[in-house]
Amino acid sequence: MIHHETVASTRIVVAVAVIAGAGTTGLGAWAYASPAGFAEFAGFPEHTHFVHDLAAFQIGVGLTVLLALIWSDALATALAGFLVTNTLHTVNHAVDLDLGGRAWQAWGLAVLSLALVVALGLRLRTLGYVVGSVRAATTPALRPYVRQKTITLTTFRRDGRPGTTPVSIAVDGDHAYVRSFEASMKTKRLRRDPNAEITPSSGRGCPTGSPIPARLRRLDGDEDRHAARLLRRKHPFLHGVVVPLTHRLGRAKFGKTVHFVATPIVDREALRTTRSG
Repeated sequence: MIHHETVASTRIVVAVAVIAGAGTTGLGAWAYASPAGFAEFAGFPEHTHFVHDLAAFQIGVGLTVLLALIWSDALATALAGFLVTNTLHTVNHAVDLDLGGRAWQAWGLAVLSLALVVALGLRLRTLGYVVGSVRAATTPALRPYVRQKTITLTTFRRDGRPGTTPVSIAVDGDHAYVRSFEASMKTKRLRRDPNAEITPSSGRGCPTGSPIPARLRRLDGDEDRHAARLLRRKHPFLHGVVVPLTHRLGRAKFGKTVHFVATPIVDREALRTTRSG
């Protein structure tokens, strides 16, 4: 009963947030595009600059609500929303200068927007540029990977030579999840040899830490959907939009999307025994 109520409550919250965020953003865009039309609809005497300001605040509030659905950090979400609002406000003062105001007001707002860009960038860097929700690691080996954006996944050919690919990772307890194509070389290698190494890296695949050995298992059914959901929640744009679209476009050549669960191998002697066998 409690579980069903929680799911229902979550759906209500998400639905309200989507309607409020999208609706508010839409009204703001309307006010920006047609001040006279919006002022007539609202029943207020038209004043272009103040309607433009209203539009900026409407859009900022709406986008903040929408961002809150996919960004887990409250401060980053607030900074991003404030940045959008203030930047549009800056544009208003610059464009509407012939209607009134002072030039210094636009410059002052522009400086504030620049400060917000810096603050948001610093906050995102602190978060490892991971804006979505993450789960805790229950094993020390995976703790550095909780907010790690990219890793290099090293799989092994038949002759033992390594093949390395940068991939995203999502941690959940004592294991982690990665995604690939069904026909990729790493998927084929893992089918033959499930032993691999995962290493923290930059987005381009340059190692930024030490590798840990892991054993990977391909998933299906509920486990496969769970892995996709965790990756999507950690990387809302990358794995919620970009990667699924890319995989869909490349399905004819590379096959369907597959997911693997990675379990760290603490006993390196056991790893050597497995590899040699």
